[in-house]
Amino acid sequence: MAVSQFHAGCPDRREWAVMVTGELKRQIDAVWNDFWSGGISNPLEVMEQLTYLLFVKALDEQQTLAENKANRTHEPIPAEDDIFPEQQEFRPEGRAEGRPYGDLRWSRFKNRPAAEMFDVVESYVFPFLQQRAGESSHAKHMRDARLTIPTPALLEKAVDGLDAVEMVDRDTKGDVYEYMLSKIATAGQNGQFRTPRHIIELMVEMTAPQPDDVICDPASDTCGFLVGAGEYIRREHPGALTDDRQQQHFHDGMFSGYDFDNTMLRIGSMNMQLHGVQNPNISYRDSLAEDHSGDAEAYSLILANPPFAGSLDYEGTAKDLLQVARTKKTELLFLSLFLRLLKPGGRAAVIVPDGVLFGSTKAHKELRRILVEDQKLDGIVSLPGGVFKPYSGVSTAILLFTKTNSGGTDFVWFYDLQADGYGLDDKRMPLLPEAQLGALAGALLSEDEHPQNNLPDVLARWVERAGSELERAATEQSFCVPKTDIAASDYDLSVKRYKQIVYDEIEYAVPTEILDDLARLEREILIGVEDLKALLK
Repeated sequence: MAVSQFHAGCPDRREWAVMVTGELKRQIDAVWNDFWSGGISNPLEVMEQLTYLLFVKALDEQQTLAENKANRTHEPIPAEDDIFPEQQEFRPEGRAEGRPYGDLRWSRFKNRPAAEMFDVVESYVFPFLQQRAGESSHAKHMRDARLTIPTPALLEKAVDGLDAVEMVDRDTKGDVYEYMLSKIATAGQNGQFRTPRHIIELMVEMTAPQPDDVICDPASDTCGFLVGAGEYIRREHPGALTDDRQQQHFHDGMFSGYDFDNTMLRIGSMNMQLHGVQNPNISYRDSLAEDHSGDAEAYSLILANPPFAGSLDYEGTAKDLLQVARTKKTELLFLSLFLRLLKPGGRAAVIVPDGVLFGSTKAHKELRRILVEDQKLDGIVSLPGGVFKPYSGVSTAILLFTKTNSGGTDFVWFYDLQADGYGLDDKRMPLLPEAQLGALAGALLSEDEHPQNNLPDVLARWVERAGSELERAATEQSFCVPKTDIAASDYDLSVKRYKQIVYDEIEYAVPTEILDDLARLEREILIGVEDLKALLK
């Protein structure tokens, strides 16, 4: 099937791609470079400080919108919307003097001399952020906000640089923040790797989020999966943002993300905010701990890339997870967690290390048996080993399943993904023009036009897994394996276990002919040498 048929009628399906180019990219790069030259070399700290500043800027924009509405309606600003009440003064705890709330607005302090701006931001704006913690789902992550920008000069450069970046709409704001996130290079510790944007896109497309879904990422990091699901809803179900009930669900009930890194929670929350999700549940939580077992069967869709490395003590792990499979390995415990969190009928697309697919321990085998026999294992996409470089060369796969509690696996669809459009070395440079990258490039390319990008082919064949894919041989890049074969193989789920390799027969010349050819070549070389000698006389 040509991928263009799969996305028929949609001339441009790459609305979610990060489109930061030209002058906009130069401006962001300049802000980032200012931090480095100013003494902040940790990319995660740079991202955190930029997140604080963007949050302050967003508060000022909210106040401006409230003022404009009040001017049009000739009504006073409601107290709950009046972030910077003009006639009142803010006095931080422990300070003898205060300042008018208006002085804390981005649009005002940005014009002050560097030293005065630094004092306002450090002594008033950041305490103000801490005081507002708890007033909204995004503000709660600011309760321990700290300004670590060391000098007035660097703060001035950061404020001026961000102010020059024109983030006039939701799409631009989201793209700018995504581009900033791409600069975080310190992830990869403790088995946590930032999921490439195009892999998130693929997983979102394969699960096709619906307006009534309740979506969770129990290891949310920067909330990339939740952002991707939200953008999919906006694109594929635009009515969900105009229907009152569905709109409220989209902003208040659809998205939940958990992490135990407060810095990543702040960054993830800002990512959701800039992508236009008003009140997601982005919360601090150790998802595997005993004291967080109250949300069983709460979600209809899970998208996640949980930590791979490490192990936990039995004492601190939720007992109901250990009942599924007694193990200390985090990747197996997260699989148990996904089964607990999903409602019956709920589906999941999660990234797992290859060891989960063929590990020989009792816990490995039992979890695979549960997926195949007790639930409905839909498919496995084997990813190339370089997908997570430069963080790690670990081999991984996307596991897709539906919770049924009553079985339903007749066959499992496998796809051996060999190319994702980027080099598989540490640099991960694009191998194709931007329009031909990502899972949605199928709108532009037919099946035989993207050997360096298999993602559109994955989507096209995924929708045919119960149709034409059943007829494909195990020698192909995608194929289906009956449940009986998987059970007979001790529930081994690695694609290499079932993929058949066809070797081409090569005929070689007989040894005497090879020796005759070598002798002929030697005679020709000797004749050539004699000719060169003659020319030199």
